[in-house]
Amino acid sequence: MGLIVAKFGGSSVADAAGILRVAKRIADTKRAGNEVVVVVSAMGDTTDDLIDLAKQVSPNPPGRELDMLLTAGERISMAVLAMAINDLGFEARSYTGSQAGLITDSSHGKARIVDVTPGRIQEALRENAIPIVAGFQGVSQDTKDITTLGRGGSDLTAVALAAALYADVCEIYTDVDGIFSADPRIAPKARHVPRITYDEMMELAAAGAKVLHLRCVEYAKRFDLPIHVRSSFSDKEGTFVIADLNDQSKLKKLSKVGAIMEQPIIAGVAHDLGDAKITVVGVPDRPGMAAAIFQAVADAGINMDMIVQNVSVHESGATDVTFTCPRGDAAKAELALRRIEKDVNFKDIDTDENIAKISLVGAGMRSHPGVSATFFKAIADAGVNVEMISTSEIRISVVTRADDATKAVTAIHSAFGLDADGEAVVYGGTGR
Repeated sequence: MGLIVAKFGGSSVADAAGILRVAKRIADTKRAGNEVVVVVSAMGDTTDDLIDLAKQVSPNPPGRELDMLLTAGERISMAVLAMAINDLGFEARSYTGSQAGLITDSSHGKARIVDVTPGRIQEALRENAIPIVAGFQGVSQDTKDITTLGRGGSDLTAVALAAALYADVCEIYTDVDGIFSADPRIAPKARHVPRITYDEMMELAAAGAKVLHLRCVEYAKRFDLPIHVRSSFSDKEGTFVIADLNDQSKLKKLSKVGAIMEQPIIAGVAHDLGDAKITVVGVPDRPGMAAAIFQAVADAGINMDMIVQNVSVHESGATDVTFTCPRGDAAKAELALRRIEKDVNFKDIDTDENIAKISLVGAGMRSHPGVSATFFKAIADAGVNVEMISTSEIRISVVTRADDATKAVTAIHSAFGLDADGEAVVYGGTGR
């Protein structure tokens, strides 16, 4: 008998038929002798619909009230799924994030987990019940208000609970058969990746791959918790995310296939259309100016990604400082920078939301020369212009025009021999 924490995404529970299919899968897992804890997302596009509703009644809704609204979606999912499981002969009990013991800080919209106290979940397991937990939400340690963990936060809920309960594995069910070498929605020949390391998956998630939440992978790595990404629409094995791809003992316990001896150089190509590029024009070329800019953005609670400083075209010899940040934070970043405009004495701010970030990720890049040359030749041959470049030990990222994203991804994917013979299947979900 093992303890499995299984998370089902919005596409898996999008309608009554999906909920019944998920309930049967959970019941089958329970019949096989496993203890099961379930985490659910909101049904289909419910969260997006609720955000749209909020914007229709308020252009800038208070964070506390927006969190209260958005958590309603997961509450619906958990309750109806518990009903379906009960009809299959197993006791299921639904719990909100706060009831499940997800304690967070007080940052609405992107709260961080500070503690997990799953007493009620453990009690349900002892009584042979199946706990169904609403993902994406918790309760503030200080204010006792309901909080949300940010988009994709149900993944984080599942991994945090799995770590706190010492689960054998955290299963993440989605609408594709695991992790692929690119988003199958824009690269139909994307190849299935059966095994991937935490580090590679973190780079892909940070670069825009939406199959797993970045913070959930970071959390899993910290606790050495295996993540199993698979589809709720098929019985295919999916993808295991672990620390060491050659760890035979762990993979034999989790997988029917076991370890795979020959690992690819490249794990995948990711794209992100959710960033904005902000250029602070005409920054005086003297010590402390860049620090002042980045401190202002940091104080506004905004994460920056790619950063470039270049020689300005201005005759003054000043420089331009360019960085990327989430598109939803662009207006807030510009407002923060305007507050220090007189102190820094820059000329202007240019915000560009029509960009895409394209990234190539693979642990094999450390030991294989020529990866960068192949990457940039593929982009050039596709006629795509590169505006920014950033690298890490196992990643190359560039910024291009948003309209060039599909062309760039498919060109890079083909250049590194990642195309599969057939087409990847996306079973459900709008990708919204």
